[in-house]
Amino acid sequence: MHKPAGILVSGNKFKTIANALPQNIRPGKLPDATIPQPVHRLDYATTGILLAGKTNKCIRLLNKMFENKVVEKTYYAVTIGNMPARGKITTEIDGKASQSGYRVQQSVVSKRFGKLNLVELFPKTGRRHQLRKHLASIGNPVLGDKIYGAEGLVLHGKGLYLHAYSLEFTHPITQEKLFIKDELPERFNKIFG
Repeated sequence: MHKPAGILVSGNKFKTIANALPQNIRPGKLPDATIPQPVHRLDYATTGILLAGKTNKCIRLLNKMFENKVVEKTYYAVTIGNMPARGKITTEIDGKASQSGYRVQQSVVSKRFGKLNLVELFPKTGRRHQLRKHLASIGNPVLGDKIYGAEGLVLHGKGLYLHAYSLEFTHPITQEKLFIKDELPERFNKIFG
C-alpha cells in the first residue's frame, strides 16, 4: 500500500496505518487469517510503499525476512549540496553497525540550496532514521528534514523529501518473485521533471 506522509505506521495513537487496515483491506480467506498488519516501519514523514500481511503465518515469515535483510529496499531522496555520484555510508547508528548505499540520479542548481540531488538509496540495515542520519553525516541532508537538516536550510511546509520507492522479495508462501513499487511523488518531479 501507499503510506502518506504525516501518519504513523503503528503505535499508541488512534490515527495509524495499523488501525486503518481492518477498515480498508478485505480480510484473508485462509484458516489463519487475522487482522491485517504492517510488517515493517516507515518514518512518520516518509512516503511510499508499505507491506502488510493478512495471515498469522505470512506476517511471521515477512517479519523474519525483514529481520534477516532478505527484502531489498530502494528509497529516493532529494538531498542538499554537492555529493559524489555514488557511495556507501557505514556510520554507526546508536552504537550499531549500519550500511546504506547510494547513487545520484540527477542534480540541479538551486538558488536557495546551491545544489539539489535526486538520490537512489539502498539501505542494507534498518536502523531508526538510518537514511536521514547517514545522508546528514556526509553533509548531504534530506530536503525538508527538520531533525537532521542543516541550520538555515530547512524547507518549511513541503514535508520530508524521502520516499520508500520499492520492495523486492520472494513471497514466503507462494515463492513468487515480487517487485512492488510506489512511483515518486509529484513534488519530486517538480524539481527534477
